[in-house]
Amino acid sequence: MKTIFPNYEQCLTNLTNSILNYYGFETYHSTLKEVDEELKKDYKNVVLILYDGMGASLLKRNLKEDDFLNKHKVMDIHAVFPPTTTASTTAVLSGKNPNEHGWLGWDLYFKSIDRVVTMFLNTYKDTDEQVSDTSISTETYPYESIIEKINTKVNAVGLFPFKDTHYEDLYDMHNQIEEICKNDKRNFIYAYYEDPDHTMHQSGTDSKDTLDVFELINKETEKLCNKLEETLVIVVADHGHLNAEAITLKDYPDVFECLERDVSIESRACSFKIKEEKKTQFEELFEKYFKEDFILLAKQEVIDKQIFGTGKNNDHFEEVVGDYLAIAISNKYFRYDENSVFLKSMHAGITEDEVLVPLIIYGAKHV
Repeated sequence: MKTIFPNYEQCLTNLTNSILNYYGFETYHSTLKEVDEELKKDYKNVVLILYDGMGASLLKRNLKEDDFLNKHKVMDIHAVFPPTTTASTTAVLSGKNPNEHGWLGWDLYFKSIDRVVTMFLNTYKDTDEQVSDTSISTETYPYESIIEKINTKVNAVGLFPFKDTHYEDLYDMHNQIEEICKNDKRNFIYAYYEDPDHTMHQSGTDSKDTLDVFELINKETEKLCNKLEETLVIVVADHGHLNAEAITLKDYPDVFECLERDVSIESRACSFKIKEEKKTQFEELFEKYFKEDFILLAKQEVIDKQIFGTGKNNDHFEEVVGDYLAIAISNKYFRYDENSVFLKSMHAGITEDEVLVPLIIYGAKHV
């Protein structure tokens, strides 16, 4: 499998900074010239749609070359590291890289409670138990959303399958976008849709269900774009996917006894905290069992290589990284024990299927 680390000069973070620049805000990072050029046409509405998991290679495999989304793809850009929803969507919404905003992955270690927490759900990892009445994630890792920021200059709306401004399904999401674009204001709309990611986790990247979802997204997005006027539509994904096989760490007792606590961040970008006296043993065992499937980096290597991005590291960054980071280069992923999930398709490693995402641009100028 071909592997690639994200390029932080041509990634999702840069896309957001192009949008911030267009609305006259100071940028945190460089912008994407392809987006900057299109925005010079000064559209009444800018719509950014993110389809979860719709990686570039999957778009090519699951749709025809002349289908709408492929036809309007300008280029492939990079997700951030790890290529996963938590890190990537927060990069899109903040304009900052994961090392800056701190939302590194699905499950993060919180030193304040000495537990691993599932970030979006506010639950202890691999349980349904709530950590607290309020979100420990948003309290520990606050950031200013570009929706809030842009709303100080033009009408800015976020559409999600949750929160107050929610929609019921893909059709409803597109209908809401259409209605907002018809008003007499200048509008910025960010819309997040949880497929094809949700379907692929359950049925794999090449299933009939997955193909149906791709075809539906393509068809309905084309319908939406054809209804819009004076609107720039940008379509991206947060990461790609690949069919995956699990490695359960508890099945390796000699490795498991080295662990000081549960693993965290992501199953394909896995943080290990190791007992001090077991570090040499852990490195040797990792080399013995997992070297064909993962790159193992010590904490200082992770920091020096700026894998999670450029810019000032979040105050909690180093404690979250742990002692070692295992990065997937094959189709394998780590489960901690029998309570961890099994999924047919995964992401967060550094294969091209996971890292490359499409940048699709459609300008509707007709009036």
